[in-house]
Amino acid sequence: MSGVLYLIPNALGDGDAAALATVLPASVIARAATLGYYIGENAKTTRAFLKRVGAEQPIQDIEIRELNVKTPAGEIDRLLAPVLAGRDAGLVSEAGCPAVADPGALLVRRAHERGIKVVPLVGPSSILLALMASGLNGQHFAFHGYLPVDAAQRTKKLRELEAHSRQANETQIFIETPYRNRALLDALLAGCAPSTLVAVAVDLTLETETIVSRPISAWKKSTATLELHKRPAIFLMLAN
Repeated sequence: MSGVLYLIPNALGDGDAAALATVLPASVIARAATLGYYIGENAKTTRAFLKRVGAEQPIQDIEIRELNVKTPAGEIDRLLAPVLAGRDAGLVSEAGCPAVADPGALLVRRAHERGIKVVPLVGPSSILLALMASGLNGQHFAFHGYLPVDAAQRTKKLRELEAHSRQANETQIFIETPYRNRALLDALLAGCAPSTLVAVAVDLTLETETIVSRPISAWKKSTATLELHKRPAIFLMLAN
């Protein structure tokens, strides 16, 4: 009989065990502490997570394997082999929920194909937290991940998303590499209609959390500077 694949969320920023406890239920932390086999994007950060949850066995005795964007598709079955042999496993993200904007999705799909029980555990999702706090349409939305790096292509994509948002009344959600956050916000302000609503959520769940939601026209008039450089951010748009 195969084991269970637990999908274990992580905090959205650094911190100690006390900080982790503010975003993960005690039952999730307790389950995470019992597992002896983990799959994560990076072994070093996975070990740091295990230290924060208070692993019940010595961390050096816990088997950790890596799954990231460089992992060949052919390795997925190898990662699931211990689970098929009866071991429970934890799939943990670097931040937030595993398998959501995360390479773990391929592992979860294959687990279903192999008949492995998949159990998602409760924890923070920056995408949903940003949508909740934005005031934009939470009934109809789409997440697009990263937009093009090239400035012209990025502007073209933003205008396409704005047109679709206006037509479908759909909130558009996207992210950017933290050091390019300001360029993305500037592109939004330059390329979108004054009435289009834009929300930016930065450092969600952290002490430095900042969430601003207003029309493009108000963004342009505001004298306040939103510091975005090298801070994890979620961008949302709703055209009307």
